[in-house]
Amino acid sequence: MTILKSTLNALCSLRYATMWFLLTAGMLLACVASARGQLTDNIDDMLNWCLDGKHHKSRPGPEDKLHRFCSPWRERACCTANISRALHTSSLHGFTYDHCPGRTMSAECRWYFQRDHCFYECSPNIGPWVTKVDMKIRNERFVDVPLCATHCTMWFEACKRDFTCTDNWTRNFRWKNGTNHCPAGAPCFTFEQVYQTADNFCEKVWDHSWKFTADTEPCMQLWFDPAQGNPNDAVARIGAERVVAAGAWSLPPPAAAWLVAAALAAAARP
Repeated sequence: MTILKSTLNALCSLRYATMWFLLTAGMLLACVASARGQLTDNIDDMLNWCLDGKHHKSRPGPEDKLHRFCSPWRERACCTANISRALHTSSLHGFTYDHCPGRTMSAECRWYFQRDHCFYECSPNIGPWVTKVDMKIRNERFVDVPLCATHCTMWFEACKRDFTCTDNWTRNFRWKNGTNHCPAGAPCFTFEQVYQTADNFCEKVWDHSWKFTADTEPCMQLWFDPAQGNPNDAVARIGAERVVAAGAWSLPPPAAAWLVAAALAAAARP
């Protein structure tokens, strides 16, 4: 009788341990799915993805009057003509590049940030790298988009003698009266002093939106000749195919659901 009782107790403990393991695993997988942020397995959707942001269109489409550095996206854009003009002439999100007291960003450096901003507002090629966020100006962002080393290096070279007070412009600024200010007591140094290298600059400045990538690998261009087509289309397709092949978009939610169901079934057994 003692042996039987011990066996039953062991089985009962195993049952509840299994239940909690399955529930915990399911929750973890669900969190992983949420963090990855892939919302579809449809390659065409990933290739025509506009961020869920304050100024973005819901779907990309023609915009034949896009302004200056945004013009390469005129055949298929997530931005409107008005937004493309605004980001060249005003502080679209209240963000100022001239955040160091007594310093004004050079025209050449500003041009590269405007190209970067045009990519952010206008590009439909970011679907494979999108993840969910909870911010006032957007519900989605892109992470680790491969940026061609040549474009990153030219950007850094254009800005390395300009000044900033923090390396991470997404996270570290203080916001007051609708605009960004340097962290309290933070001194200003040149970009070259703050970032030291082009790859560190491109990856840190917008909190890992970009991933420094060799030109020999599939990588995005900040600027291209629209008469030759959008070279970023092919890069996005490769990214989308990798997402689908890895099952990164869809495997965790079904797996999590199965594990939770299994845990509930285990708990319901007599």
